Amino acid sequence: MAASFKYWDDCVDPQDMEALWMDPGVRTEWIDVGETKGQKVHLSRDPDGQPYLTQTEMKAVAGIIVCRHFVSQIDSDMICALAELESDRQPTATRYNKKTKEISVGIMQILPKTADWLVRELGYREYDVEGNSNLLYRPFINVYLGAAYLKWLSNYDQQERSEEFIVRAYKGGTKKATSKSTLQYWRRYLSVKESLPSRKVFEVRPMLNGPSASSTPVQPTTGAANTTWDSRASPEDIEEMWNHPNVSKEWSKSGEKRGKVRFSHDTETRPYLSRIELRAVAEIILSKHFNTRRVKPTALCALSEIVSMRFVNGVGPRPGIMGIDYPTACWLYKDLGYKAYIVDSVDDLTKPFVSMYFGAAYLDWLSQYEGRERDPQFVVQAYLAGPKNVNLQKTGPLWLKFEEALSRYEDLKKEQGSCTIL
Repeated sequence: MAASFKYWDDCVDPQDMEALWMDPGVRTEWIDVGETKGQKVHLSRDPDGQPYLTQTEMKAVAGIIVCRHFVSQIDSDMICALAELESDRQPTATRYNKKTKEISVGIMQILPKTADWLVRELGYREYDVEGNSNLLYRPFINVYLGAAYLKWLSNYDQQERSEEFIVRAYKGGTKKATSKSTLQYWRRYLSVKESLPSRKVFEVRPMLNGPSASSTPVQPTTGAANTTWDSRASPEDIEEMWNHPNVSKEWSKSGEKRGKVRFSHDTETRPYLSRIELRAVAEIILSKHFNTRRVKPTALCALSEIVSMRFVNGVGPRPGIMGIDYPTACWLYKDLGYKAYIVDSVDDLTKPFVSMYFGAAYLDWLSQYEGRERDPQFVVQAYLAGPKNVNLQKTGPLWLKFEEALSRYEDLKKEQGSCTIL
């Protein structure tokens, strides 16, 4: 039975409600219709009495979800356009498929079995929905899982996919992404997306924590919420960073204080590691957790440059600085015994030390792939393209990219003679 919501407060948690009030468009829209902060906010209703999100609200929800979890990975306008097509932005919408006898629900029309798969297999556990399909009617939860599915489609079968493939696969499944049956949907999508009110993906203001947030004016930002090292690393790892002479010098020079060390941010306020920080994380991970000389910090740094450009949240479908996905991390943890760090969800992989650890573990495993000592070219290309896809003719350019990235790190001159990086 579909859920029934009268107020926004019935279908979002206080933290998400605060984030909506902090969006300038939503705040203006709500105040203009007589809503008051601190009191329940009414959901809009269509002539049939069904609740729906206004376009302003939909943009805000999509923007908040992208900002928190999918920065530089998913286009929030894609989410908004699909929400228009799938449900007319109605959180309680349902659709029954006579052929499969399945019911899709919510704004993004998520199947409960798909939601369970995203949580269980891919680690999208920001919201605890496993086994409780009624939670899929909640806007933030539904959009979060819809975005997670779009991210998975964007790298389906380990290939970077086009927007057209993603949208058509969202409608009909991956097997129908090139079928005539989804072509009209793609055309409708383009028309809807073109008609959306213009917005920037990173318009949404950062979410503040604490009871005083509502009384504090928040300046607009063009990026994800400000993130500190201390929120993404354990006290022990932070202490190791402070004890690293180059990091300590860099942080002290930029005015950082213990307990609240800021990440660097690009022009879109996406957090990233400096090369000094990246090198230090690699050195700390290797010295503490790996008794092998097969992996060197410069190799890890160069791979990070390629797969994530040192962005804390990763780039595209690969999370974190080392681009290790959740299933791979779970496999390394459960089957191969790399257990220095626990991975409970995909968000854990956006923690620099966690991502670096599992990146090093994967590189270490590849260096002995199928019980054979592997050369550096194989290992690097296998890391970037998968061990079964190593083909010197096809993936050779990846090695050249790696050598170029490696040249940015000071140890290259010492190692040029032998080209030994692993």
